[in-house]
Amino acid sequence: MLKHTYEGQDCSLARALEVIGERWTLLIVRSALLGVRRFDGFLGSLDIARNILTNRLARLVDAGLMERVPYQCKPLRHEYVLTPAGHDLTRSVIALIQWGDRNVPARLGPPRRAEHRGCGGTVHVELRCSCCGHEVGDGDVTMRRVR
Repeated sequence: MLKHTYEGQDCSLARALEVIGERWTLLIVRSALLGVRRFDGFLGSLDIARNILTNRLARLVDAGLMERVPYQCKPLRHEYVLTPAGHDLTRSVIALIQWGDRNVPARLGPPRRAEHRGCGGTVHVELRCSCCGHEVGDGDVTMRRVR
């Protein structure tokens, strides 16, 4: 992932970028969220070199975002399954897709849509205040140090 360049920074975003900040990482997670589990499936869904995919999958496993699970014994073959920490990136992936659809739109419209498995409705990420419960717009957010 990224080289450690955040010495002296006390920043949750910097720590997260150390794990997921390389461009292929979130694309692999996106493919996994779309149901891809096997090496050849990732290779087919991404325009990525085999050696880079091998390296990124190993890093995702080492970081605890994916598990390498055997699905065939002879010959031994594995698939890559998102862990709870990997699934926890769902909101981030959807938020980035929403941002891309709004700010760098494709000529033919969005190529994917996040849908609720239960009813088929479109899923979107929103900001909500933990105190009053109201939806909060981007311009209504302020960041401040707490320690």
